[in-house]
Amino acid sequence: MKAKYLFLLLLTVATVMVSCDDTTDEMGSSLTPTTDRLSVNADTFSVTSRTIVPDYVTGNNTTGYLGRVKDPETGNVVTASFMSQFHLLDGYQLPAENRIMSRDANGKVVADSCQLQLICSGYYGDSLAQMKTRAYLMDEPLEENSTYNSAYDPIADGKVNPQGFYQDKSYTIADLTDNDSLRATSSYANSIRINLSKPYTKDGVTYNNFGSYLMRQYYEHPEYFTSSYNFIHNVVPGFYFKNTGGVGSMAYINTPLLIFYFNCKNDADSVISASSSFAGTEEVLQTSSFANDRERLNELAADNSCTYLKTPAGLYTEVTLPVEQIMSGHENDTVNTARLNIPRMTNQTPTVYPLDIPQSVLMIPEDSIHSFFANDRLPDYYTSFISTYSRTTNSYLFGNISGMINAMHRSHQNGNTSSNWNKVVLIPVTLQTTTTSNNKTTIVNLSNNMALTSTRLLGGSDNPDALKITVVYSKFNTK
Repeated sequence: MKAKYLFLLLLTVATVMVSCDDTTDEMGSSLTPTTDRLSVNADTFSVTSRTIVPDYVTGNNTTGYLGRVKDPETGNVVTASFMSQFHLLDGYQLPAENRIMSRDANGKVVADSCQLQLICSGYYGDSLAQMKTRAYLMDEPLEENSTYNSAYDPIADGKVNPQGFYQDKSYTIADLTDNDSLRATSSYANSIRINLSKPYTKDGVTYNNFGSYLMRQYYEHPEYFTSSYNFIHNVVPGFYFKNTGGVGSMAYINTPLLIFYFNCKNDADSVISASSSFAGTEEVLQTSSFANDRERLNELAADNSCTYLKTPAGLYTEVTLPVEQIMSGHENDTVNTARLNIPRMTNQTPTVYPLDIPQSVLMIPEDSIHSFFANDRLPDYYTSFISTYSRTTNSYLFGNISGMINAMHRSHQNGNTSSNWNKVVLIPVTLQTTTTSNNKTTIVNLSNNMALTSTRLLGGSDNPDALKITVVYSKFNTK
């Protein structure tokens, strides 16, 4: 089988390189001397791998994660909290002040109520698990030109005053206070509602609720509501949602909303109930932070019978590419293809809530783990590659990483003797793509996968020959 496979692979490469149409022989003889001959050959090498524990994960996300769960495969406890700013739509307006009917005893504009609503795109675990969170109003905004990693704590950084304005909330992801008919509609989404109707004091002024503060700021300082930047830096720096209790669920928040309600007159001078809202969107900053059991992660990394991919902020697989062996005796050859297939090991642990399998995996040089994401880079398929999990083969295939092999070889020849010069890391990622009219799909954004995923891969130091890389070389013989 191996000989047959290598023969077919060599035949394919040779065909691609030297066969274009039925005039190939004539074309070749007209361009090169008849003594030139193309030599194509292949070889297979063992690849070693191990699990590593990253210090943190770099990058901001458009999904917020909130909750605490226990990994059913390993017993590792993962806790997630997140921060969201709020986007101001272009041309944002409230009704003219004289149309507002909600007033206090002194005739000043007030909101009837105010709330945060965290709309879930999905969740992991038990939707009826009793959880707790505390929503803190940020004292200062996080800035867009900075990078915040998965270990970032805005309280420790002084961006949140723990004794400042906050609201506690006990919740279940499935809100059973919503009636069954509402929950049955196709547009219904699970959400966490946090009431902000208690008094709020700012600059010596006490408002009966947070919505009244928003409305007064609008009428007193309309310039604060001309852009998201002005709104964030002068009115609402953002909210930090910290997990404070419970275990059993992780909510994936795709749309945080800040909503306030009031009465006003419409154009017909009828009094109506109205509302206004601001949303956490990709135009503004959202960050998630995670706390893991580091001791347990280190125990998993020490398991040499396999390697792991685990998110969020969990475990990566490091692969050492045998570049010197690949290039030995082939210094004058061209490495045309280098094919590496990494099989996945099926989980044998029975569980009610299995973790998802990472669907997209990025391969990059180990020394680029943080800079790649901090600089918002995309895969170039030269020194960075994407592989998509195949259910058919239960593996991740990197079909041609010859660019990586050649780049590492040149770097080593030019004096790179660092300990990781020939090492790459496999990192689960989330992709955003666009499809053109001719059905060409392009990656437009890439970020660390912050969802709960896990898998074991074939490899580890106990299995040094488990992974193979197949390399195809070519060269022209001129003698």
